[in-house]
Amino acid sequence: MKLKTVLGGTAWSFKDLNEVLAKANEEKSGDTLLGIGASCSKERIAAKYVLSAITLEEIRNNPSVPYEEDEVTRVIDDGVNESAYREIKSWTVADLRERILSHKTSAEDLKRIGRGLTSEMVAGVAKLMSAMDLVYAASKMKNSATCVTEVGLPGTLSYRIQPNHPSDDADGILASIREGLSYASGDAVIGINPVDDSMENTKKLFQLSWDFIQKWEIPTQNSVLSHVTVQMEAVENGAPACMLFQSVAGTEKANSAFGVTAKLLDEAYDLITKQGVAPGPNLMYFETGQGAEMSLDCHCGVDGMTLEARTYGFAKRYAPFMVNNVSGFIGPETLYDGKQIIRASLEDLFMGKLTGLPMGMAPCYTNHTNINQDDQEVATMLLAMAGSNYYMGVPVGDDVMLSYQDTSYHDDATLREILGLKPAPEFFRKIVEFGILDESGRLTERAGDASLFL
Repeated sequence: MKLKTVLGGTAWSFKDLNEVLAKANEEKSGDTLLGIGASCSKERIAAKYVLSAITLEEIRNNPSVPYEEDEVTRVIDDGVNESAYREIKSWTVADLRERILSHKTSAEDLKRIGRGLTSEMVAGVAKLMSAMDLVYAASKMKNSATCVTEVGLPGTLSYRIQPNHPSDDADGILASIREGLSYASGDAVIGINPVDDSMENTKKLFQLSWDFIQKWEIPTQNSVLSHVTVQMEAVENGAPACMLFQSVAGTEKANSAFGVTAKLLDEAYDLITKQGVAPGPNLMYFETGQGAEMSLDCHCGVDGMTLEARTYGFAKRYAPFMVNNVSGFIGPETLYDGKQIIRASLEDLFMGKLTGLPMGMAPCYTNHTNINQDDQEVATMLLAMAGSNYYMGVPVGDDVMLSYQDTSYHDDATLREILGLKPAPEFFRKIVEFGILDESGRLTERAGDASLFL
């Protein structure tokens, strides 16, 4: 594996593949803080040049965290489709990029190629792409999934109603659900982040959301975002859960900090398959974001973007219904400003889709980050063009419990109108019955009237 080059009369040399991957990355404050990012634009270009000539076989033989030392690496490598891999292993990263961006390469071609890739290959090719490359390539891939309803179908854009409340007040949560539905949000999931994540409260919130779904015959699914072990206990005690949620990361060490292992998630998947209320087959919900491993000091010297790709490789094992990326949620220590968050979001959607996941995006930000609403809306529109399966739906875009900014119910409707998209089919038909959308998918005069659900 050649790790050196000469550009413009200057010699550049890198010690290993991890250094090449880190320095080929676009500027991220997390990489800079760890001292692993490129020192200047010339070094970044040199790293990209070296990376472009490395073969996929060389990358597989040099995982960013050794196979013997890391469960995530083992899950990723053991999950490679060997037939697909043999067809492409001699390609360089530049060859992979050209094949992905070729107008002759179909969605089915990309799906087969993706099955033969490890996460480091996925991250490597994304590092060689421009913003338009990432949007175009991601837009070619369609990864749908089914829990109660199917999301990610061509011509659709779905939303999660996030009816959080600072005291888990049932009336406040239901008010947010009603408002979200009145703007045709909620076809992805009604998902509640609890303040009190005890088993008893988790069960109560599962029951609250499921009773509402059943009463109004809404074709959607529910989720309560307690720790997966708490949700499992709630399901074992009769909670009506459609899917199980968990945050996951790109190293075994970081997953341990989250309190999860592959074995535990295997048990969770088995439980929700046997005792969940949704038919599936996709019954898991994962949340991820660039920089999580750094914030936990569990990065193993690997850059945040590559670790995010590894998170997707790990999540793929469980055939999830939803993977939600929240790279902007951590703060400026990982992604400093709007430019970095936009770039990271485009990378993440592309990497997740190439991995084969049903990706949703939350181009969100915390109030201490150097970003404004325009940056967030630019990211949202680009990701919609790139084919995100879903976004968040948060009352006025301001989560009063988690204290961060995300997409609002109004944003949801606007994006669908701009791009001519509709909700998931079953949900769409029901919302038309309520008179909230017309047959073309546009909001009617009744939209925004939460009293429809009283």
